[in-house]
Parts: sequence; structure tokens; C-alpha cells
Amino acid sequence: MSIFSGSGAAVCTPFNSAGGFNAEAYAKLVSFHAEKNTDAIVSCGTTGEASTLSTDEHIEVVKTAVAAAKKFGGERGRKLPVVAGGGGNDTAACCAMGKKLQQAGADALMYVTPYYNKTSQKGLVAHYTAIAKAVDLPIIVYNVPGRTGLNILPKTLAALAKLPNIAAVKEASGDISQIAEVFQRCGGDLDVYSGNDDQILPILSLGGKGVISTIANIAPLEVHEIVTKFLSGDTTASREIQLSILPLVRLLFSDVNPMPVKAALNLMGFDAGQCRLPLVPIENELLESLKQEMKRFGLL
Repeated sequence: MSIFSGSGAAVCTPFNSAGGFNAEAYAKLVSFHAEKNTDAIVSCGTTGEASTLSTDEHIEVVKTAVAAAKKFGGERGRKLPVVAGGGGNDTAACCAMGKKLQQAGADALMYVTPYYNKTSQKGLVAHYTAIAKAVDLPIIVYNVPGRTGLNILPKTLAALAKLPNIAAVKEASGDISQIAEVFQRCGGDLDVYSGNDDQILPILSLGGKGVISTIANIAPLEVHEIVTKFLSGDTTASREIQLSILPLVRLLFSDVNPMPVKAALNLMGFDAGQCRLPLVPIENELLESLKQEMKRFGLL
């Protein structure tokens, strides 16, 4: 069974002026997404600056997301699931984190491939197998070789798809030919979510379930509708929205994520704060370009 179909927002983690986690601002972001029809909250991913969070902070962020999301289950007639990132480059630590995130109330887990030490394809199977055995929740494998220096091959995903709780892959390789092979090898055994906001429609056309999105932080309804309109058969409207967001996508990824998207949230009044070092505020030239495009798009 799919974890979700539609738009999963990779939500930024707000920090206060002292640099600590701003739980109140985070809960407001979850409420914003619920009101704008986001289909899942993805907490503590790349956009959520998980790599700079302590273990205690990591758990607190996920607990805050779960508590905020629960408020909207009944009102919307369906649950707003929380997918919690738990990835790292130490398999034992990933297993331990997964158990803690499960106890924190997450509905599913997302694990990026090991980085820096990396591993072989055989090692990837061993890594994800160990995690899958350690937890009971469904798992999304996260393939983002531009960040990690490690690419999950389609044959490796096909092997992982045989594990009962390896449910999906977030594909951010950018290689459409490779992603097509994932569909060909895995069939219906593995859901595929786009990990790139400029490739939502192409991946849907191959059979994708949706997207785990950065731009959904600021344009959640539009990203939701790219998916829902496509899946309902209105491919023309879906294509039009996909093309309309491309200028914003280019700006949001013209510097290191999530630096630009945090700046955009602050422009919208969401009190996202600054990124933690080594990430820094974006340059004024980019900020001005972002502001103008957000005005053109109707976000300001």
C-alpha cells in the first residue's frame, strides 16, 4: 500500500534568533500545508537541515510534525502522514534513529544513501536490509547522487523492493532513462516519487505516485495539483502548472538548498529563520530575483 499519493512537502526546519528549533513556527508550517492540500509532511530531510540537528532535536522536530498533522486528520477526511528522514552514513546509527522516529509517531521513514564513506551496490542492499529489519514502518529509499556521491542502480532497487517494508524510492538522480529502468525492473513492487521539482510530470508519466518537493514549501497547492490533475486525466492542466513553476524552481536551486527556500518563506512571513552553518543567507541579488518571481507568481 502506498504511503501517499500526491505532494509530499519536504518542510524546512525553522530556527529562532538564538539558533534553536522554533516549534511554534514549524507547527504553523504544517497547518499551512494542511490548508493547501499537501498530501504528506516530510520532516528532517535535506530541506529540513537534518544533518545539523542533534538526535534530541531530530526527535523533537518529528514529534512536532506528528502533533500538528494529527489536528487535520478528521477535518480533511483523511490522514496527513508524516514521513521522517533518518538517513546517515552509519548503518547502526540509522537503525537506532529509525526506532526512535517510530516511537515518535512517524508514519513512514526516509533514508538517504550513505555519504562520504559511501558503499558498493552490495553494501547498499546490506545497509537497507539492516534498517528494514530494525523497524516496522514503511521505508522510502532516497537516491540523490549529487548530494551523496552514490547512485542507487535500478537492479539494486529491484533487489530492495523484495523486502516487505521497502515501499518507495525518492528519485533525485535527474536521469530519466535510469528512472524508467526502475519502473521496468520493479513493476508495481516499488512506488516512485520525484525528488526533483522540474521532473514531477515526466516521472508521473512513467507511473510515479507523486513528488517529495522543495518548492511545495512555498507553492503547496500548485504542486499538489500537478499530481492530482495528472492522475485524474487532466494532463494539460498538469503540464501547464509544471511549466509555470520552472522559473521559481530554477531560483530555489540557484544556490544551496534550503538557503533560497528559507529566504522565500521569510518573505512570506513564516519566520523560518536562518540556516545553520555551514549554510549562510543568500546574496541580495538572488533575494531580489526571488522576490520578483514570487510576486509574479502571486506568492507575495
